[in-house]
Amino acid sequence: MKKVIAVCMFALMAVAAQAQKFALIDMEYILEHIPAYERANEQLNQVSKKWQAEVEALSIQAANLYKNYQNEVVFLSQEQKKAKQEEIMNKEKEAAELKKKYFGPEGELFKKRESLIAPIQDEIYNVVKEISALRGYSLVLDRSSDAAIIFGSPKIDISNEVLQKLGYSNNLR
Repeated sequence: MKKVIAVCMFALMAVAAQAQKFALIDMEYILEHIPAYERANEQLNQVSKKWQAEVEALSIQAANLYKNYQNEVVFLSQEQKKAKQEEIMNKEKEAAELKKKYFGPEGELFKKRESLIAPIQDEIYNVVKEISALRGYSLVLDRSSDAAIIFGSPKIDISNEVLQKLGYSNNLR
């Protein structure tokens, strides 16, 4: 009796698994074929370099203040030492706050990335959702970000179809 139940359960699971349809996309491939994404990344890189230079300039100022303090420490009174130490700490704090403002989890770079990249990702998501509804896919996986996918048949890769629906059909694989 247990064997019959086990065979029936296995058969039901096999039927249920066959009823589901899957597809793959390669998000890296899709994004590298969207010029707006490349422009957004370039813009982010330029802003990031500019902000990093500002943070480094403050850090260098703090380091120079400390170096000068080290050279002058034997000639300074207690009040002067304390004032110089506070100046150094304030400059270091200013650099750390600026770094957090620009590069922190909710910083300016994060907000800029959201404003530039999120609309592109939303557009891709909507096209994938539309194709999935049209073709009856239960699940669409991103082969570029999931290391657990060891093999994916090119037959179920819909990356080119996504690009075509987005209007980028030139030079596709």
